Amino acid sequence: MDKPSIKLIALDMDGTLLNTEGEISQGNQKAIAQAEEKGIHVVLSTGRSRPTSIEFAESLKLSSYIINVNGSEIWDGEGNLIERTILQPDYIQEMWDLKQKHKLTFWAVTSEKVWRDEFPTDITNHEWLKFGYDIHDDDTRKLVLDTLTKNKNLEITNSSPTNLEINALGINKAKALRTVCERLNLSMNEVMAMGDSLNDIAMITKAGVGVAMGNAQDVVKEAADWITKTNDQDGVAEAIYHWALK
Repeated sequence: MDKPSIKLIALDMDGTLLNTEGEISQGNQKAIAQAEEKGIHVVLSTGRSRPTSIEFAESLKLSSYIINVNGSEIWDGEGNLIERTILQPDYIQEMWDLKQKHKLTFWAVTSEKVWRDEFPTDITNHEWLKFGYDIHDDDTRKLVLDTLTKNKNLEITNSSPTNLEINALGINKAKALRTVCERLNLSMNEVMAMGDSLNDIAMITKAGVGVAMGNAQDVVKEAADWITKTNDQDGVAEAIYHWALK
């Protein structure tokens, strides 16, 4: 494909920007700094909450938007909340009941924290952004997925092959990126989006250049325009040099 003019780079974090140690390599840091110097917006687009991603944005000296919780939140470079889409408490109750029934490992994100080892007694007192399960048994994961799929008000993806991530219907990274592009007066054709999991497919297919990591799930590679190296081989840097810093 021809190389479009890239004005914005959207980066997933886990499995993409971060290596298996959960760190940003020097190679990736250098490429991102060069993209920023060229005036390209670098936007973290992650399933993570703001508190678990902001330190990485600050370490890279990023000044643009951050898309959190798969698109449930959009923040600007000054730390102002632009958009937040919440999950209804009764859906959260259903997901909690499933967790209890099957004794599942879970995490859940509210506007103020990530819940892992505890859970609030009054679900209605919180703004819920996402609920997640980590299920290593394939049969149990399929059973839970089939149950959740019956609720047509949920957006279900994953950020690793063993987990399920549930947001409000219509929430995904592509939709959030479109909002960011509108605010920056850019088109999606000027975006390069990079990721490794199901929650990245929407932005990978809608961006001008969709890049799958070498370690991405097969379905993500099939959806992408280009496959870069793995997250342990500076795959982000390789894609930036190939597509944005030509």
